Formats: sequence, C-alpha cells, structure tokens
Amino acid sequence: MNFFRHRHPVLLGLPAVALLITIAGCSSADDNASVSVPSPNAKVTKLCQNLDKVLPRKVDGLSREDPEPRSALTAGWGSPAIILRCGVERPPKMIDPKVALGNDPKAAGGNVNGVDWLMETQDDGSTRLTTANRSAYVQVTVPKGSDNSGVLVDLASSIKKAIPKGIAN
Repeated sequence: MNFFRHRHPVLLGLPAVALLITIAGCSSADDNASVSVPSPNAKVTKLCQNLDKVLPRKVDGLSREDPEPRSALTAGWGSPAIILRCGVERPPKMIDPKVALGNDPKAAGGNVNGVDWLMETQDDGSTRLTTANRSAYVQVTVPKGSDNSGVLVDLASSIKKAIPKGIAN
C-alpha cells in the first residue's frame, strides 16, 4: 500500500511538469510585435533597405524594437508598437475621390515636414498612415492613443532621405 502512496504523486507530477514545459515553450518572454513583411519588386526593396539604414533610433520618444520576423522592410518602436512597413501596396483609399474631397470621415490626406500622407482611422482605433507621392509606399501604424504628428515629424527626414518623390509602382 505504501508503494502506491509514494508512486502516485510522482505520476501526477510528471504530467504537470510536461504541461508546465509546454506552456513555457509556447509563451513569449518578449513583447515584440509580429507583422507581415511586404514583398515589393527589387527597385522598391532597395529603397526600403536604404530607409531602414537611416531610420531614427527613437520615434515619439520610444526606442526601436523591430517586429518579428526581422526584415529591412519593417521596423517598430515601443510597446504597443508603432509599426513601419516599407514596400506595401497602394491603399485603395489613396485613389478614392471621397478622400480627395474631404468627404470620408475615416480617411484624410496631409503633409508633415515635406512628406505627403494618407491617414486612415482603423476600426480598433489605431491610425494607419501611408506615404503618397513617393517612389515606394511606406505604411506606419500608430496604436490608439498615440500622437500621430510626433511620429510623422520623427520619420519625415528619413523618408525624404531614402524614398525619392515620384509615383510608386
């Protein structure tokens, strides 16, 4: 009888240890965001690689913490992360006449420090900003409650330096 009494906790302990290891293996210790990496053509990829080299270490006071998977086409700052993706497709709202006329409550255009932007409010309250009139589309997603203008001011000089004016393919 004592044999079973001593063995029983050991049998229960092994599955518990296995479960603990499984849970620990599935959880993430770092809070890096995850994003889909764009797949632009070679010309745009080169522009995006150049942008990655000149991006600021801090945006809106937040340190750079790149999302997973690591790529020269993506960057991030802070947590919740401000996410930059370079080489994205042109957003449909960019050619929507309602936006150009100022008749879309969820989208508007503007210029910050010499960079034209399309600003779209997302359903979750975040803001998606996409460069316009540049040779590559650069998309920046700013979490709900963050200051869009500070982000755009901090990114403007890097974008002007790496992504020339023009029409993206």
